[in-house]
Amino acid sequence: MTSTTGRTPVYVVDHRDLEFIHRGGPPGSASVVRALSDDISPNLGVGFGKWEGAEVSWTVLYDEVIFVFEGCFTLKANGQAYEVHPGQLLWIPENTVLEYSGHATFGYVVYPGDWKRRNSL
Repeated sequence: MTSTTGRTPVYVVDHRDLEFIHRGGPPGSASVVRALSDDISPNLGVGFGKWEGAEVSWTVLYDEVIFVFEGCFTLKANGQAYEVHPGQLLWIPENTVLEYSGHATFGYVVYPGDWKRRNSL
């Protein structure tokens, strides 16, 4: 849903209306979806994730915030495991080597939003 309140539109995005993309598993399953395109928001990448027991290793090429709606999301980084529950968020700095896991539905924000273009991916 969009609403024009000034020079640019305001967007309301419901994760249930989006098509998630498989990112990990088996075992388990991991999927994500970008809620706003780079055309709308090149500065911030915004989306949702669903983790159902999958473990996904990655090095983040951006600063990231993850906020949990349901379940428990686990991040392993720097020799520690961080458990994030509903109402909590996690901030992850750029270039962190990590592993995402757990059973959770969450939202995320990354900066810069156009990190793929900036990294020629």
